[in-house]
Amino acid sequence: MTFAHQHAHAHRHVAGGTDSPTLDVLGPTIEFLTLPDDSGNSFAVMRGVVPAGVVVPLHSHDDAEAFFILAGSQQVLTQGEDGLEWNDFQAGDYVSVPPGMLHAHRNVSDQPAVDLIVTSARLGRFFEEIGNPDMEPPSPEDLARFLSTSARYGYTIGTPEENHAVGIELPKF
Repeated sequence: MTFAHQHAHAHRHVAGGTDSPTLDVLGPTIEFLTLPDDSGNSFAVMRGVVPAGVVVPLHSHDDAEAFFILAGSQQVLTQGEDGLEWNDFQAGDYVSVPPGMLHAHRNVSDQPAVDLIVTSARLGRFFEEIGNPDMEPPSPEDLARFLSTSARYGYTIGTPEENHAVGIELPKF
């Protein structure tokens, strides 16, 4: 592709939402600001929202992720000196999760947490595959699709016992 065929994308006031389609990813939502395959990008940029009370369970993947918290607050579980530990982050904070690191997120506040997420195009494509534009609560079929897609991508999903050990109770389907 030549430079003349490339074009810039701009989104204003990202913290408040964009005109991009919203996908539910089993509780949190994402809006693509840069699609995983736009102009040959090797990365994806998304606006992510973790609603109040929602948890992203323990997982890891070979894709680096960077989160800049635009609004609200959340706790992020990452590897510390003494093992996995929860840390509080709020608007203006930046979290970088290296490839392969176990991590989780939870919003224990009463307001949504809004993130600007930068990750690989591959992880962006994963979100495209598992995302649900209908915004319905996840069904057993949605969970099965999530688990099979995660396995196909080689992602690690924490077991109910591993999640419980770090203070996460997974919903029963």
